[in-house]
Amino acid sequence: MKQHFMMFAAYNQWANGRIYDAADDLTDEEFNRDVGAFFGSMMRTLNHLLTADRIWMKRFTGEGDAPTNLDAILHRALPVLRMTREAEDKRIIDWVGALSEKALAGRFTYMTVSDMRTVSQRLAPALAHVFNHQTHHRGQAHAILTILGRPSLGLDLTLFQRSEEGRAFA
Repeated sequence: MKQHFMMFAAYNQWANGRIYDAADDLTDEEFNRDVGAFFGSMMRTLNHLLTADRIWMKRFTGEGDAPTNLDAILHRALPVLRMTREAEDKRIIDWVGALSEKALAGRFTYMTVSDMRTVSQRLAPALAHVFNHQTHHRGQAHAILTILGRPSLGLDLTLFQRSEEGRAFA
């Protein structure tokens, strides 16, 4: 099971890099334009992804900064947002790499952000949610890029598995 989650952590980093590479081409106006996506703009969508990861990593590890709402704006400028995203992706990879199979099969308890209740659940399904959540909102980021006239990106897991970074997991 650990190898499976290590693959998703590496895939997550790879796919985020592709989204950020494509977003580098956006003007400030395009980056901030509300195009009707769930979080409106690319800036808000990328911030949400980072916010959610920080919330979950705080739940998992008990360490790090965690915003108190899901639409927090951590950084308005893409270069700073990207540096922070890259650091968070490395943090996720390092943490998953340090997990034991026993820890993955175990439980953890946390407080929800939305309605402030205590939840106890198994770690592996919660971690699967984190990676699925990333994929969901990266799809929205991809749609924003498409709406803004940028070419389509290949973000499929199989593309990652065929890449130099992903061959170790294929």
